[in-house]
Amino acid sequence: MGDYVFIMIDLNKEKFNIKDKVITLYKSSDINAPLIVFNTFEGDGEDVYQALQNMGCTSINLLVVGNIDWNHDMSPWYMPSIYSKEKSFSDGADDYLRLLIDEILPKANEMIEGEPGFTGITGYSLAGLFAVYAMYKTDAFDRVASMSGSLWFHDFMEYCKRNDCRKLPDKIYFSLGDKEANTRNPILKTVEDNTRELSEYFKKLGSEVIFELNSGNHFTDTILRSAKGIKAIL
Repeated sequence: MGDYVFIMIDLNKEKFNIKDKVITLYKSSDINAPLIVFNTFEGDGEDVYQALQNMGCTSINLLVVGNIDWNHDMSPWYMPSIYSKEKSFSDGADDYLRLLIDEILPKANEMIEGEPGFTGITGYSLAGLFAVYAMYKTDAFDRVASMSGSLWFHDFMEYCKRNDCRKLPDKIYFSLGDKEANTRNPILKTVEDNTRELSEYFKKLGSEVIFELNSGNHFTDTILRSAKGIKAIL
């Protein structure tokens, strides 16, 4: 088990470190409130948490994991960069998921009131891809939200259809911006078709699936979209 650095911030926000990850837990005072994991590109998720509060989602334990090596920890396997000046995608998702399941989640479960009513995994962009991938690797999650997920990732559609989920979530949320597929990049161009196709695929498997097309491109209203996705699976 990793070494923990624990800091009390206020009555409902607590921070701790495990390995190189910086984790923030926004705790509900309600007993047995759901525990939702949100892997974030930057920051501690306070803006998303506040957006959820403003939406009336007060009975939630939000577990935000930061300091993520984005193109490594969120990538299920190697894929060359889609842009010449960016890092390639390396296969760190399995190692990160192991850390999340074995160390981060157990610590969070010790800190919340009671047992979580259910546990969900969520994320935006590559973290949305990772949330779907996690369904195939662990039975720890009951619900999934993939906001503007990178479902253009090489061979990911085929992987989902070739393999069985460890546990089919009872509720899955997908969202996308209506301009995200409007690109000359032939890989990114597939994102809307792939997202719609996966939505229908999981619906046929028996999950309650919500697909939402938002206005804008990939970088429009990311905080609001993230909060909407989390709210949708509560």
